Amino acid sequence: MSSSSVDTEHVVTVNIRVTEDALCVELGDGRTITAPLAWYPHLFHGTADERRVWRLIAAGRGIHWPDLDEDISVANLLSGRPSAESQKSLKKRLAARPQKK
Repeated sequence: MSSSSVDTEHVVTVNIRVTEDALCVELGDGRTITAPLAWYPHLFHGTADERRVWRLIAAGRGIHWPDLDEDISVANLLSGRPSAESQKSLKKRLAARPQKK
């Protein structure tokens, strides 16, 4: 029996864009992945300014938003995995954030 798997080790991010409802990630192999922003509550609840400040990590295999303390890997995007943070943890982190204006 054969199975297929996605090679995520060599796929890297080259650019990202965050809209009001989606995370769009451009990959080095020419693909663009779009995921619902609701999958990533810290991005969803972040301000536009906080979402604009990001950097690539792990040689482009991940994205980090320092103002939101959020990390998303290309591997999770490719496999369609949303944030695994518990609701309890999310509520605690959101309660500690300054309120949006």
